[in-house]
Amino acid sequence: MTSSRTDITTWADRLGIATSALCVVHCLCVPVLISFSAVAAHFMPSEERSHRTLAVVVSLLGTIALVRGFRTHGRRRVLGLMAAGLAFIATGAFAGDRLSAHWQEVAITFCGSLLMIAAHRINHTFCRDCVCADHCCDPE
Repeated sequence: MTSSRTDITTWADRLGIATSALCVVHCLCVPVLISFSAVAAHFMPSEERSHRTLAVVVSLLGTIALVRGFRTHGRRRVLGLMAAGLAFIATGAFAGDRLSAHWQEVAITFCGSLLMIAAHRINHTFCRDCVCADHCCDPE
């Protein structure tokens, strides 16, 4: 049972890192791809819809993994990084169209993704380095 719970927490952190990294790749690659081909932009889903969907997916997966880690380790800095990352991602996704320049939306979302990646990495490290690694993830 311990191994199963630890595996789920580790899997959730890795999934959170991957989805946050996907967001970073999206922020970096889509503008470059669109700049190379204006025609391709007509075949892509709405950028606003894509950002909002990705923001919701990243937020849900990230929150599940990070809250599980917080319950295990009680490290508030993980929650702080998560809250800041989620705030940046939500701002970029849901208020980015009100900013004066598109690069500001990309920068805000990018920073949020980096904060989420950092939170997941720290959370994963706490679980791996926990002095009670054999039983720290037991259900209470």
